[in-house]
Amino acid sequence: MKDADDASILVYAEPSDEEKQELLQTLNLDKLTLESVLDPDEVPRVEVSPDWLLIIWKRPDNCSFQEQLKFEVSSIGIVVQPSRVTVILAEKTVPFGDKEFQRLTSLKDLTLRLLLQTIHHYLGHLKAIKSISRDLQSKLSTSMENKYLLQMFSLGEGLVYYHNALESNATVLAKIRGIAERTGFSKEEIELLDDLTIENQQACKQASIYTTVLSGLMDARGTIISNNMNVLLKNLTLINVVFLPLNLVAGILGMSEFSMMTQGGNWIISYGSFLLSMVFMGLFTWFWLIRVIDKGQTRIKKG
Repeated sequence: MKDADDASILVYAEPSDEEKQELLQTLNLDKLTLESVLDPDEVPRVEVSPDWLLIIWKRPDNCSFQEQLKFEVSSIGIVVQPSRVTVILAEKTVPFGDKEFQRLTSLKDLTLRLLLQTIHHYLGHLKAIKSISRDLQSKLSTSMENKYLLQMFSLGEGLVYYHNALESNATVLAKIRGIAERTGFSKEEIELLDDLTIENQQACKQASIYTTVLSGLMDARGTIISNNMNVLLKNLTLINVVFLPLNLVAGILGMSEFSMMTQGGNWIISYGSFLLSMVFMGLFTWFWLIRVIDKGQTRIKKG
């Protein structure tokens, strides 16, 4: 662990029991605090001690598109010390490598840019949710299945998680801003913190708008699916009613009776005439039923 002792940045991704004990000893954390950092349902907060500044922050998980859409959040713990930043994650995805981490000036700058990276991650997911929502809307307009509607519900659930996480993160940013000067943040770092607050507010507002819009769309699309099903049932009923008199005629004029009636004539002409009369009767019944139904709907609208 020589390299770890000399490192300015330590990342514990999905720490083992041995690594948890190491964190408790080296950072002087209590067990409950460490469990809070690794708990995906933990409320974001800031804790200050003489040795460190602890930030528990909500970040979006990687999207899942396998069986159903999943947009969830998890917790990340950042322990800021004078000579080291320790990042604690409950999963193995390490949040470094983006353009936000270029030209770092201090460990506090690194911490703020890590928070900025998660906000940009939220914005990217919100953009993807909007695109997926549009695609699902076009499919729902002609669908009679619940599959796409369930995917819309998954999107709505993810948006609720995101909105709640962004609101909680806003509280963390406000707390950091309140203690920034006495905890050694420079003027440039405070300006970056203010920019973070603005971007987080924009992401939170965007998530709120998407949640409201998607909620209204789900109600409307559920009605559309029900209407599509009613139209299908009406058409099936019409087909059944059309074939009902045809079955009756075919039953009365069975093969033996019809053969006796047309005995001595040309069977091609007789059977051809019979088939044409059946087709004519079916078409007449179909258009007559359509006309009756349309008149009934017109009367209902006028009434």
